[in-house]
Amino acid sequence: MTLRERLRSISLRQRVTLLFVATGLLASITLSTASYLTARSYILQRRDEVVERQAFNNAQLIRSQIRSRRSEAFELISNVRTEQGGFAVLHLRPENLFFSQEIRYTQNAFPPELVDVALAGTTARQRFNIDGQPYVGVAVHIADIDAQYFEAFPLDDEQRTLTAIGSALIVGVVIVAVLAGLVGVAVGRRIMRPLERVSEAAGDIAEGGLDTRLDSEVDPDLARLVTSFNGMADAVQTRIEREARFASDVSHELRSPITALAAAVEVLDARRADLNDRTQQALDVVISQVRRFDQMVIDLLELSRLDVGVTDLHREPTELAPLVRRIAQRYGADGLLVEVESGSDGMASIDKRRFERIMANLVDNARIHGGGATRVVIGDTRDDAPDGDRPVVFVAVEDSGPGVTASERARIFERFTRGSAGRSRSGGTGLGLALVAEHVRAHGGRTWVEDSRTGGARFVVTFPKEDS
Repeated sequence: MTLRERLRSISLRQRVTLLFVATGLLASITLSTASYLTARSYILQRRDEVVERQAFNNAQLIRSQIRSRRSEAFELISNVRTEQGGFAVLHLRPENLFFSQEIRYTQNAFPPELVDVALAGTTARQRFNIDGQPYVGVAVHIADIDAQYFEAFPLDDEQRTLTAIGSALIVGVVIVAVLAGLVGVAVGRRIMRPLERVSEAAGDIAEGGLDTRLDSEVDPDLARLVTSFNGMADAVQTRIEREARFASDVSHELRSPITALAAAVEVLDARRADLNDRTQQALDVVISQVRRFDQMVIDLLELSRLDVGVTDLHREPTELAPLVRRIAQRYGADGLLVEVESGSDGMASIDKRRFERIMANLVDNARIHGGGATRVVIGDTRDDAPDGDRPVVFVAVEDSGPGVTASERARIFERFTRGSAGRSRSGGTGLGLALVAEHVRAHGGRTWVEDSRTGGARFVVTFPKEDS
């Protein structure tokens, strides 16, 4: 995965936080580095001025004394007052002799470059380390006595000061990064809050709350977003309600002619004996199609009422198994096997009238497309809800038909959708499973289809165990 793909996989809130942290780190590191370098340059420069002045003073003292006491060079260099931890070396060119203040530190303790420069007749300064300890060495050429004076000054105090400054700056960088992260989280949360409200409002509209709108905002950019969203919601609500009213009006207006057709067909069917065989066959086709048309109009009217939300939901705790058996017997599925899984009490909070419509449509769907329902299974499971994991009761209607292919399962509960196996069979309106899905959704449950143990279809619906 590339860096760009990884960044795309990070949420907007996390990216805002990372941006603040990166900006804070970059700014604090840049400022801290500049501050450290400035402080280091200032401290070492001041130190160089001090050591040069002291080295020249000591060299001047050696110069004034060596004229009359050249043979006592070792004693003279030993009496030079150097800083604690420092040392000095005197070199007399004519004799080519080095006199060290301390036996531990000879001319070899100084950098060779510094010694060579001094011996060449130039005064110089150089920083170096002895056993990991920092020093600054000053070499002074004393021309009138043809000698070179070397003095080393420890930089321990300056090193400790710079270490303390660096540590403080590092702590400051960490603190700035943490504060930048906290600010980033706060800003990201503030930025995401309007988007979360838009997302929640869109979710409410998707769940049927067409009158959901966003509150007005003072910020001009957010106000434009709110205006656009509310305008879109108004347009969607108007369109959906207009289409729902149209479907309801059409379905309602079709009831009268269908009723007249059904009455006329019943009159013809009562005089079937007066008709020849071919006419009777045509009459049978007309009767079946009029009944199918009548059922489709009834289903459309019911869906229209569900769409506009005029159907109330009256739920009550109910034992499902006896109710399922009564519904199956009422709709011609006598002897249908109803099983309750062990560990389940088979209780759910349902609207009995809607539950009857659900089971009637599932049993009828199994009869038309699956050769009849073979078994109904009731059991407990858990369902992922927005407010957390909750216990639900599932009801599964199985058949031994051809089943539903995997490619058709996502759309099988849409209106006027029929599976490939159902298209070759007469009967059904293509609305029964859509009604099942709408009634189950009104209960707060889910609907899906899978394979049964016999290879047919297994339609599963869930219901809450308790009122919510």
